[in-house]
Amino acid sequence: MDVGLTFNLKKECSRLEESDEAPQPSDFYAECDSEETIAAVEAALALRHRVIRIEADEDAFETLRRTSPDIVFNIAEGVYGAARESHVPAMLEMLRIPYTGSDPLALALCLDKARTKEILTYHGIPTPRSFLAESPADVASLPAGLRFPLLAKPSCEGSSKGIVNAALVRSLPELREQVERITSLYRQPALVEAFLAGREFTVAILGNGPTARALPIVEIRFDSLPSGVNPIYSFEAKWIWDRAENPLDIFDCPARLPESLAARIRELCLDAYRVLRCRDWCRIDVRCDASGEPFVLELNPLPGILPKPEDNSCLPKAARAGGLDYPSLINTVLDLGCARYGLSPERPSATRREVLAPGIASR
Repeated sequence: MDVGLTFNLKKECSRLEESDEAPQPSDFYAECDSEETIAAVEAALALRHRVIRIEADEDAFETLRRTSPDIVFNIAEGVYGAARESHVPAMLEMLRIPYTGSDPLALALCLDKARTKEILTYHGIPTPRSFLAESPADVASLPAGLRFPLLAKPSCEGSSKGIVNAALVRSLPELREQVERITSLYRQPALVEAFLAGREFTVAILGNGPTARALPIVEIRFDSLPSGVNPIYSFEAKWIWDRAENPLDIFDCPARLPESLAARIRELCLDAYRVLRCRDWCRIDVRCDASGEPFVLELNPLPGILPKPEDNSCLPKAARAGGLDYPSLINTVLDLGCARYGLSPERPSATRREVLAPGIASR
């Protein structure tokens, strides 16, 4: 089978982009994948299929139309715009090419943390209370029901972009400072969220519909962070203090917690996965309040998949704990995508156009 691999290669953000009016933040490309990760995914897929690399740049549409792979393994995060994660899937649907992972609507909604929380709240899925600040003027006082400490973060970013150690604030001056930093540097509203004082977990989901399952739960422990820092999984904790050459002992997988709480967390995450209509795979972040009640923080339907155990990438870590090595994880996701479209890896081309009927792609 010919499998396209769509990706965005991580670059250095050291200059002003020609189309930009202001320099990009230093973490601008944090969501994109390194050559090492792209090569690892390619190698895993190549164990069973022919792989076509396709960088998700301005030429991607023509490359996809010309190469017309039987299915695309999509890890492209996009670069510009609040709906950037939906760019490649939208092109693929226009070209009627099957692909792995969630559709354009689910990807756009999940990247928009405020919209995600609105949907979760509507469906009765607990998520921390929050409000959206368009400018520092919006934080002259706190909305009813919210009190310090609070967490301020960009509303439409992933990979802990913009969530620095100082994002946990304890006063109005600190909050205004963070909202000013976020709105000016990331050019988007700041999501200001109640800080929950309990334990934090992340849960990997594989599958679709009633057969979707949670992999072993990962707990993020903050006692191994440098002394005096805030107990949050900040950008510094993810990318600066935790390095492959000197990894932090920050994760427990499987998490050590009572089965009653583990079952509640799994149920909560599967409910969120289905409500947001995610497909094939996702990683969902959960934090407990002071009484131990879990709340959904956000969904990551394009999860990070750094290949080496020392990289401390949570979804591959959960997969290994669940008996899936890296190549098995990647090919399981591919098989899930094929199954949704009714594609046979042995004879894909003969049936591909037949299974892609007009309208919404198969869920």
